[in-house]
Amino acid sequence: MRYAIPAVIAMTASSLYNMVDSIFIGRGVGPLAIAGLAVTFPFMNLSAAFGAMIGVGGSTMISVKLGQKDNDTAVRVLGNVVTLNILLGVIFGGLAIIFLNPILRFFGASDNTIGYAYDYMLVILLGNVVTHLYLGLNSVLRATGYPKKAMNATIATVIINTILDPIFIYGLDMGIRGAAIATVIAQVIALAFVWWKLSDKKDYVHLQRGIYGLRSKIVKNILGIGLSPFCMQTCACLVVILINTSLHTHGGDLAIGAYGIANRITFIFVMVVMGICQGMQPIAGYNYGARQFDRVTEVLKKAIILATIVMTIGFAVCVFIPTPIVSLFTSDPELTRISANALRIINCLFMFVGVGMVTGNFFQSIGKAKISIFLSTTRQLLFLVPLLLVLPHYFGTTGVWVTIPLSDVLSSIVAVAMLWHFYKHEGLKQNNL
Repeated sequence: MRYAIPAVIAMTASSLYNMVDSIFIGRGVGPLAIAGLAVTFPFMNLSAAFGAMIGVGGSTMISVKLGQKDNDTAVRVLGNVVTLNILLGVIFGGLAIIFLNPILRFFGASDNTIGYAYDYMLVILLGNVVTHLYLGLNSVLRATGYPKKAMNATIATVIINTILDPIFIYGLDMGIRGAAIATVIAQVIALAFVWWKLSDKKDYVHLQRGIYGLRSKIVKNILGIGLSPFCMQTCACLVVILINTSLHTHGGDLAIGAYGIANRITFIFVMVVMGICQGMQPIAGYNYGARQFDRVTEVLKKAIILATIVMTIGFAVCVFIPTPIVSLFTSDPELTRISANALRIINCLFMFVGVGMVTGNFFQSIGKAKISIFLSTTRQLLFLVPLLLVLPHYFGTTGVWVTIPLSDVLSSIVAVAMLWHFYKHEGLKQNNL
């Protein structure tokens, strides 16, 4: 609980951080701006994919190395996390800015929404290196024994962003561009705090000279472990593109905006479960490295139970009281109606999602990259994409919404089957799950 509670609070704050932008944009700029913001989701997912690959891969590797008492390698991993985040942040941000207009069109932007999407993403991409470094180093901070510090950094971004949003959007009349500027400034301040904390020479793992040179073995391990969240986020990018395209065909810009709102609300509960997973990861990784298998099994069980409770609450909220929640984002009656309907359908089987999320993160945290990658891509590629290509043709916009809960449940079934197989044939044979 010492790791999970701060991580849950941090991830919940992170989801609120995204909601704040959506609420201020929806209320202050309008429903088409919400649709424009929804078009940027694939970009945000893709950027997060690179950040997660380095941050999660590095922090998991550090946890395992600390469990093995290999502090020197853990420090080298930290240095490589910094270098890789800078390199990937510059390359991704630069290329994305050059091709920003055609990419946004490909992601589902229309003549009515591309201006909003462009203004928002240009600012976000200019601060892309900061985002990558902040996400990567905050993961490391959590893995090195400071979950509360990592939580405080995330909460700080929410508070700063909430204060700056109305100033830039309303006070300076900068519209959606102002929301993006507030986001980047908040992350700059949070990164400064995390960098300062990781520079403390009293800690075993801290920033210092001579650790930033890339080492092939470390890079390979970071990328190998981090490939799972990268694949998951990249597949999520592909899926959002398909969803936006299908919604634009069958429902128009307001349907895309409704998905943006429903996605933000659903994201709150998903991020709580991600916080539980983050609390599990260093404990599972450390004890797996130290061969304390009873503790590995115990933390997995607790994570699954907590995740299921959270997702059941999410199901109840989204299915039974969707309209009041959606109304926070927009006063437009038609957008409210479409969004409430989307939220209800998308989350109708939500209580079964938690076990699949925890299982995928569990395999990642103990270094079983191949299994984790398979589970990360199962939901999107094996189930969701085929359903998206079929159901909307018969059921229109409703068909788009239905694909999401169906793919969630099917992928969770696969995850449970993989976990059972691991415990029975490959993994911790002396334990029973």
